[in-house]
Order: sequence, then C-alpha cells, then structure tokens
Amino acid sequence: MCTRYISPEAGDIERLWHVGADKPWRGGEVYPNGQGPFIRAARPAADGQAQPVRELVVGQWSLIPWFATERKLKYATANARSEELAQKASYKHPWARGQRCIIPAQAFFEPNWETGKHVPWIFRRPDGAPWGLAGLWSTWADKETGELVESYTMLTLNADAHPLMNRMHRPDPKRPPAMQDKRSVVPIALADVDAWLHGSVDQAQGLICLQPVQAFDAQPAV
Repeated sequence: MCTRYISPEAGDIERLWHVGADKPWRGGEVYPNGQGPFIRAARPAADGQAQPVRELVVGQWSLIPWFATERKLKYATANARSEELAQKASYKHPWARGQRCIIPAQAFFEPNWETGKHVPWIFRRPDGAPWGLAGLWSTWADKETGELVESYTMLTLNADAHPLMNRMHRPDPKRPPAMQDKRSVVPIALADVDAWLHGSVDQAQGLICLQPVQAFDAQPAV
C-alpha cells in the first residue's frame, strides 16, 4: 500500500493533463487524510455552457463513503484493492458510476523490509515526468454543516509476481512467499487518460494492470 507520495505543482499538472484548477496548489508530499489534487471528468455546467472535459480538484486523500456519519473514519481508505472495487461497500458505488480519477504524483514511496528494517524506497519515472495514478473519487455531504467534502482513494493491484514491487512491504510470516498480497499502484498512461475518466467500467478494468520493471526508477530514499 502506498501511504506517501509527492504531488507536482498545479502549473505542472495543468500543462501535462490539460486541466484548470479551481484553487491554487503548491505541490509537495501528501499523506493519508491530508489534502491533495486529483483529476476527474468535468461535471456538466448548470447553465449549459461548454465545459472542459477534465477538471482539477483538491480533496482529502482517504475516500469518505456516502454512508459515513463523520469525516474522520475509523478505517483506512487511502488505498483501494482493485480486485474488490465492485464488492466493497466503500468503493462499489463510485466504481459503478464511473467516478474514476487520475492522481498526479512526481514520485511515490514504498517500504522495503529486505534488511529486516523499514527502508523507504522512492519510485520515479525514468523520463522524470509525473505519474498519473489510478484512483476513485467521491463527494460526501456533512449532514450537520451542509459542507461538501471531496475525497479520493488510490487503487492498488496484487504484485506478488512482479520482480520489483514484490520486494516492497513487510512480509507476512503466516503467508507463503507466493501469496503475500504485495501491492502496486496502477499508473495510467497519458494516452489512456480519457478512456480511464470517460470510458465504461469494462474499458477502465482493462487499464488496471502491472507495469514492467523498466517503467520504474526505484531506489532507497536516502
């Protein structure tokens, strides 16, 4: 599971993904329950005027399900297992409704335990460009205040068979080596962004896949 990443500045996000921002964003490290930017399909304008196909939104990195009674959750929703999206109560409605998003990340971090200790590794793209990571978003209404809170989750995929990603995360001694359920984020290529944001569930499902080792520039973050 990814619990820390570096967000690009708003200007870099706007230039690469061709979106406009509703509010300024300076970039920097993002942690669960903190604020971060994500890109989603633009909502239709109330006055019927033409709108861009994408919009940049700043929200909470930990998706707040529609049934939550308070903003602060007692369970983790920063990451969502892609294999469970259609069944898990927190994610099945956003997934079915096509509430998919792109999470811009200049780099992300994963823990390596090969030394017996937590050693953070940093993952960048070899070309230096930001990642566009797959996510889901939701808008939650606070019944007491009426406030609308935007939030998002980052999708992950089983990576037990991946030569690099299966080296990350603390091993579970109760599980055999081939069934550790190591996880990987899900990058979405620029050419596939519109299919991810606007396509059908089946089209989106086809984009959830592991990336080859050469897609990552990974090393200890020291």
